Amino acid sequence: MKTFVLGGGCFWCLDALYQKTRGVTAVVSGYTGGHESHPDYDSVSAGTSGHAEVVAVTFDETVIPEEVILDMYFVSHDPTTLNRQGYDVGTQYRSSMFYQDTEQQELFEKAIQRNQDKWSNPIVTEVTRLGAFHEAEEYHQNYYAKHPEQGYCQVIINPKLAKARKYYAEWLVA
Repeated sequence: MKTFVLGGGCFWCLDALYQKTRGVTAVVSGYTGGHESHPDYDSVSAGTSGHAEVVAVTFDETVIPEEVILDMYFVSHDPTTLNRQGYDVGTQYRSSMFYQDTEQQELFEKAIQRNQDKWSNPIVTEVTRLGAFHEAEEYHQNYYAKHPEQGYCQVIINPKLAKARKYYAEWLVA
């Protein structure tokens, strides 16, 4: 099993995608990359903690290749906008990848290079060593599955899932 910690705007979007991905065994929404020792949703969403909203995606690489997990990440958000994903603005929504070792760092950097030609603007995804990971509050975990009718899910998440399904249908469950 491997775990990648990835930020692509609101963690609900990445959580929704990876919860539906074959070979993924766990997705945990959380916060990392900031200076506050005990961040919570209020401090992170206010932009005062320095943390990014992220997901820790644990997957079985014998079922799904790590490159597919990373390429899905680059399809599921706009990695060319600095500190912004759609209506979500601030450093807490930055495109970010947090590596655990040099092997992951190299893998993440190669994924950026591999996916750059899909975007007309430069990818600005931050690649940073993983510090403390803080699990988000329970109501953020598996949010989309619990609230598919909620407006944010309908307007923001559903189009991202449709885009991912267009390119990665073989890896997604219904």
